[in-house]
Amino acid sequence: MAKPNEAMITNGFPVAGLPRTMRHITGHDESGKGVFLSTDCGDHHRPLADNQALANILYSTIETPVELNGNVDIDNAAKREPPLHYHNGSVIRMVDFGPGVESPMHRALSLDYGIVIEGVFELVLDSGESRIMRPGDVSVQRATAHQWRNITGNGLLPGRMIFVLLDCKDVIVNGNKLEEYLGSLEKDYVGR
Repeated sequence: MAKPNEAMITNGFPVAGLPRTMRHITGHDESGKGVFLSTDCGDHHRPLADNQALANILYSTIETPVELNGNVDIDNAAKREPPLHYHNGSVIRMVDFGPGVESPMHRALSLDYGIVIEGVFELVLDSGESRIMRPGDVSVQRATAHQWRNITGNGLLPGRMIFVLLDCKDVIVNGNKLEEYLGSLEKDYVGR
């Protein structure tokens, strides 16, 4: 079993010890009835945090409202791996965390819904406040600086979360515009 801060992602998605997940994309047939267009594991997988975690981009959109006609959204999601989040768009990212992994303290300038799927996580804010989250629990991150700690099985087991990131307007606190910073995660999003 990997120890915290040791590289643990060696053979792709999913992380060992977590179940495979499937993505089902729907659309319409010629008569307007719903049909399944594809079933797969996602288009973009990326190791994060020096192979401590693995991101699976389940879907992304580059605009709101989303253009569904002609499968424009499907083509855009498949052909480009998104940045952390899109201006006026959305990203749904599943992250498998290795045992005992801690993210750096970071702030995304977005509205993020974090949903625990497998395991137990501690969400720590830069104020020092924290909460324990279990499967089914949801955080609503409103551009706050935060850190995730995978404490599943006392830090000995992997865990999984889903994050939905939506664009937001500038955040102003006491007259100062908050800035995005990703800490050591920055390198995982350069050029996207």
